[in-house]
Amino acid sequence: MFSLKNSCGEEILMRWFLDLERLPSAMVEKKVCIALVSGGIDSPVAVARMLREGWHIHPVHCTQEPVTGPEAEQKTIAALRFFLQMDGPIGEAARRQLSTSLTVVPVAEQLALFTKKWCHTEYFIHMKRLYSCLGDLAGKEVGATHLLTGENLGQVSSQTLGNLGAIERVTALEMLRPLLGFDKTAIMHMSQGLGTFELSIGPEVCDALGPSLPTTIANLEWLEKSEQRLGGLDNITRDAWKNRRVVEL
Repeated sequence: MFSLKNSCGEEILMRWFLDLERLPSAMVEKKVCIALVSGGIDSPVAVARMLREGWHIHPVHCTQEPVTGPEAEQKTIAALRFFLQMDGPIGEAARRQLSTSLTVVPVAEQLALFTKKWCHTEYFIHMKRLYSCLGDLAGKEVGATHLLTGENLGQVSSQTLGNLGAIERVTALEMLRPLLGFDKTAIMHMSQGLGTFELSIGPEVCDALGPSLPTTIANLEWLEKSEQRLGGLDNITRDAWKNRRVVEL
């Protein structure tokens, strides 16, 4: 439990992660999702929220090595292991519901395709569409119905309303975005209260190949044409998926 102050200066108790009454006492149906875990601050918080809500979670991490270093994967592994080892209701839920197999998918080669001059400004949207398609493939292997992300509205260019809509069009899974309405400061406080903040901080590497002025309003027709010109998003996704590996947590 930790405290913040609202706009009137009043102290607010943030019990969100420690509220035992919110934990489901029995599972009426098994809720299964794929979680896209990046190694940043947001996605572990999203995972914790859905653990609390009774979801069975299968984590997937998309690594950009060798364009970047191994830090993002290392932070992802550290945060997930933290859940499995922690005390309290979140730890108990993790040991019941969080898969101990992390699927790691190398995507650097595929993301490099989207640096072509004629599609580079849409790079981050293509990236998220690729990740969603990879989530689809992972979901088919475990019977998942939903895709969990740590996205929150407007934080980065790919998270405008229009771009989020273009991203989710490529997946048959329903989206879970439990942080969508929170700002970054609130999520950071949640991460601190949860205990994952120190594990997640560090340089963000997801923009290693990204443009300096990314598109904030997607043109779906142009996105699809660009992907088709590069061989088709389905083919690009399968090329990445065949190189996946599993890390045991």
